Amino acid sequence: MFKGLISRICKTGYVRSAMSARADLSIFKQKPTPRVMWGLVIVGISYLVGWPAIALMALIAAYAEAPLVLVIGGPATYGLSHLLFILGAYLAGAQYARTFFRWATRVAIEKLLSNKYSS
Repeated sequence: MFKGLISRICKTGYVRSAMSARADLSIFKQKPTPRVMWGLVIVGISYLVGWPAIALMALIAAYAEAPLVLVIGGPATYGLSHLLFILGAYLAGAQYARTFFRWATRVAIEKLLSNKYSS
């Protein structure tokens, strides 16, 4: 059953292209462009705006006994964080994620096809 599943996975176009192209991580050796750097900075800021800011609002709402601070501000802050993350991911580019996932697919399939897992 396990061999059959691996066989079916190996027949998909994505896996075949990752295997035939010998997907690697060479793109990560290149110096990132300013656009990519700004994208990564914005993604980092989105994490700071996300849950830490919401936790701070919760403390302020509890201290000031004003639950609307959290009820209204929490979702608004989380939405802003999400928009910042999307902007940062757009600026950083999808080529890095695509390269990583193709490489990870190739490595995982090679391990699954090795003798260690085929018994």
